[in-house]
Amino acid sequence: MIVRRLEEVTSVDWGNGLSRRFLTLGDGVGYTVTDTTVRAGSKSRLEYRNHLETCYCIAGSGEVIDTEGTVHPITAGTLYSLDRHDAHWLVAHPEQDLRLVCVFTPALRGDERHDLDSSGYSHY
Repeated sequence: MIVRRLEEVTSVDWGNGLSRRFLTLGDGVGYTVTDTTVRAGSKSRLEYRNHLETCYCIAGSGEVIDTEGTVHPITAGTLYSLDRHDAHWLVAHPEQDLRLVCVFTPALRGDERHDLDSSGYSHY
């Protein structure tokens, strides 16, 4: 059994926020669980080419925008799933952080960070 508290896990600054990685590849469960804070006012162009990701919003608000420009509002109690390695924009409300519990499969190594300065979508 694995039991971890937020203050015990590895925190990774991924560029526009902080990802606290509760479970990673080394834990051997086949998926990753994170507690992720997206900084207020940030806009991140993301794509997970090697992982599927599902996020459940537990605080704050923002939006996910797909490549066709469709805006999906995100508030506490909303889940979104990038079930096709969907490229997207993740936008946090201008005045409040967005907090998400995220599940990745297959599991992340745990040290991945986004390259938000690239001309394309940041990916890993």
